Amino acid sequence: MSPPSLIDPQPKLSDAAPVALSYELFPPRSPAAAETLWTTIRELETTEPDYVSVTYGASGSNRNTAIELIDRLLLETTLRPLAHLTCVGNTPEQLAGIIGQLLDTGVRGILALRGDLPNDASQPVNGSLRYAQDLIELIRRVEQRRSALLCAGKVAVGVAAYPARHPESPSEEHDVEVLLAKQRSGADFAISQVFFHSSQYSDLLARARRAGVTIPIIPGVMPFTSLRRVKRLGELAGVEPSAELIERLAAADTDIERVRVGVDATVDLANAALDAGAPGIHLYTFNEHQSALEVLDKLSLPRHSRAGSRTAAARAELAS
Repeated sequence: MSPPSLIDPQPKLSDAAPVALSYELFPPRSPAAAETLWTTIRELETTEPDYVSVTYGASGSNRNTAIELIDRLLLETTLRPLAHLTCVGNTPEQLAGIIGQLLDTGVRGILALRGDLPNDASQPVNGSLRYAQDLIELIRRVEQRRSALLCAGKVAVGVAAYPARHPESPSEEHDVEVLLAKQRSGADFAISQVFFHSSQYSDLLARARRAGVTIPIIPGVMPFTSLRRVKRLGELAGVEPSAELIERLAAADTDIERVRVGVDATVDLANAALDAGAPGIHLYTFNEHQSALEVLDKLSLPRHSRAGSRTAAARAELAS
């Protein structure tokens, strides 16, 4: 018989939990782009995010550049990288090697994605993985084999969630079933794809919770400061952006006015997601910091301070 527990089964926890903050970055394609990216990285670092995700091109086309960027983030900054990893077109053996390489560099967060299917309708490599769920299970197997090496930090596995129906999915309900399957395979959290209407995130959250999804679902929010980008992402996501937003961006007379319109719309969307119960905000930066920082300034997130970080130490030194 087990001894009685001395822990209150329903402890009184503070309602003022910190809100998670994260950004998405992508590897530079040229020396000039690298210079711009590192200016962005240094500016974003001052906000002490919980992590930054590092993406790469279709089918891992610039994976080596992504890994180089992750290495530099770990060595030269206080930022914690969340490495994107896609499985389409890769065998379990290839992916296990990449996962091991990431873990050896110090990565402790992986965003497990299926990845885009080939445009040329070619057949996948024989034995390659087909779904993000398979990749999650592979990550957990690699992790288990390295348990003794990971005693100071297990691996957090993230997945994608879809506020609007995935273009290849038969229904929004099917998307939630897939998300639940990812959770059962070992996913720890989800980050949503871009959305344009506040109801899309709250509806996703309601559908997911009814289905039994319990992992955090973090809204992915894009600063709506580029009309071209808003339209393009609307096409990719299969979601029609707000007609009012499109009209206001198109009617802006100056870049300053356009940025103001876009930032305000982004802040409204993020605040609506937080009101619906979002545990954090993930900002798709497109390697630009100015709009992201303006959104952050207006959000006033309840944040914790990483007091032991080099950034905090530098701030203290400047203040003294």
